[in-house]
Amino acid sequence: MLYRCCIILLIVLSTTYTRASEYYYEFSPQCQKAYEHYMALRFSEGNAAINIEMKTHPRNLMAVYIANYADCMLLLFNGDPKDYDKYYHHLDKRQALLSLGSDSSPWYRLTKAALYMQWAFIHVRMGENFKAATTFRKSYLLLKENKKLFPDFDYNDIFLGVEEAVVGTVPDDYKWIASVLGMRGDVKKGVAKVDAFYKKHTPADPFYYDALLFDVYLKFYMLSQQEEAWAMVNNATYPSQNNLLFSFVKANIALNYRKAEDALITITQMQQIAGYGHIPAFDYEMGNALIHKADNSAFNYYKKFVNNYRGNLFIKDAYYKMACIQYVDGHFKEADYYRERIEQCGSKNVDADRRASRFSEEKKWPNTILLQTSWLIDGGYYNKAYTLLAAYREADFATIPEVAEYNLRMGRIYDELGDDNKALQYYNRSIYVGKNSREYFAARASLQCAFIYEKLGNRQQALSHFNLCLEMPVQDYKNAITQQAKAGINRLSIK
Repeated sequence: MLYRCCIILLIVLSTTYTRASEYYYEFSPQCQKAYEHYMALRFSEGNAAINIEMKTHPRNLMAVYIANYADCMLLLFNGDPKDYDKYYHHLDKRQALLSLGSDSSPWYRLTKAALYMQWAFIHVRMGENFKAATTFRKSYLLLKENKKLFPDFDYNDIFLGVEEAVVGTVPDDYKWIASVLGMRGDVKKGVAKVDAFYKKHTPADPFYYDALLFDVYLKFYMLSQQEEAWAMVNNATYPSQNNLLFSFVKANIALNYRKAEDALITITQMQQIAGYGHIPAFDYEMGNALIHKADNSAFNYYKKFVNNYRGNLFIKDAYYKMACIQYVDGHFKEADYYRERIEQCGSKNVDADRRASRFSEEKKWPNTILLQTSWLIDGGYYNKAYTLLAAYREADFATIPEVAEYNLRMGRIYDELGDDNKALQYYNRSIYVGKNSREYFAARASLQCAFIYEKLGNRQQALSHFNLCLEMPVQDYKNAITQQAKAGINRLSIK
């Protein structure tokens, strides 16, 4: 009996070993081709390339992982719940296939972890926060184990660096994730991992473009190295030519860096690239570029976006901006109509949509001068903004939120024009007036003060103002402000 059991055990072990050893991970020419197509949002070409690889080399598990980029990009950009339901089962199927590989390979845990991370992003996108947290945890644990087993395998650092940077800065709504993971984030070390990989590797290496995009966004949002991130997307080597994804990232960074004119140029060029019309999010971004120029033709792009988009994110924000455009133009009946549409459509999963929803509920129209000034400042048209707002004084505004906003906007203008003393004067006035208000103006003013003090090397004042942001009862843009404040505290607290 003992002899028979030993024979059966040897057969099972032999079969298992043979099966695992037959599978491998190779970033083959077809895998690279598919990866580059997906990272340009050319789905048909990517699918064709990965299908060739799967038919020609059915045991190359790298192809299984690369195939997930199609789901990831499609769901992140279009966010259609029907597509989510259609493709959700791909996660378990692909994880099962990846499990056929040998765990003695550093790619075994890495591909499984990266797959989980992509789906964690997708779950967040779809408002499935619990699924996002548990999936993120699976990714993190695999990456930590892989780092321990293969310390010199630097591909681990792309994804582990992102996760370490993100965990310490999660907004209050998601702060329990860090507790579940049992870890503290480290922004500087996390970004450093990604940056080191990016600088060491070339476009011919696996996942190089992941590292590039992560590096840009982490530097921009987590380290507040906006000038460096902007320089990266304007570099001659940045692959935006005939590439929708990288062009979109460039336009998105331009908008958030208050360079609406550059965003307009980039999106106009994108309109000539095949496949542009399949992604309604591009119309939303074009609307943002135009509204930041106080160009009311933005309305047409927002309207096209809400008519064609099948997801839920930024729908309320688009209707809010459409209502404001009509109100500024004096079309009050139309403005009321689009304000009513805010509550009828979309979700409240992002700050911009939550703010739009509160605007709809309170039924208070914004001050048109302050509204147009904010558009111009966000677009980088500081002199135009100053010309518009300088004709008014604090006493011209009747409510506490308007007074707080007036001082914030004046502070932002002086800040961007390089006058730190004037900027701090107006920011501090905004904080004093609006610190107990639910509007975001005082909290944003405190955040800007912190950035100035951080730039000047005044660590104590910077930390004080970052912490002040977290203490205010702000509702609008709370997650964004909280995340930036926590990132700042993390940067200044960790040696």
